[in-house]
Amino acid sequence: MSIDAVVFRTFRKLGIDDADAALFADELNAAIDKRYELHYKQLFTRGDGESMKAELVKAISDSQRWTVTAMFAGLAAVAVIQKLL
Repeated sequence: MSIDAVVFRTFRKLGIDDADAALFADELNAAIDKRYELHYKQLFTRGDGESMKAELVKAISDSQRWTVTAMFAGLAAVAVIQKLL
């Protein structure tokens, strides 16, 4: 049974009329949904972790590629300078 149904039934047992009980149950349900939505946006899920892992591996791979390229370019520059001297 949903929380709004439990709240509605409880209010009805306390003698509150249907319209007010339903209104309060709906408002409570909306407040709970809003709270969950705020927390949901901040949750880090396993899918987020896998996605970030893939992005990190790609970034490291790209970084290594550029580092090796820069090293070979530096060695080539040194070789050219030695050749000229």
